[in-house]
Amino acid sequence: MKFNVVISEGEDGWYVIECPSLPGCISQGKTVTEALENIKEAIEIYLEPECSIKVVKGAQMLEVAV
Repeated sequence: MKFNVVISEGEDGWYVIECPSLPGCISQGKTVTEALENIKEAIEIYLEPECSIKVVKGAQMLEVAV
């Protein structure tokens, strides 16, 4: 799969990168290369099926309609 990403340099000198088609899928890196590697990982995690999400003891998963 291919996704468009938007990258910009933050005030702190780090590169901020996000995938607009996946709301909330944002990452960063010290270099453009690192930011791209990090967003790839973030996208993979974002697209993981819910059944693979592990809920820590004492937490619960809820469904919210918006």
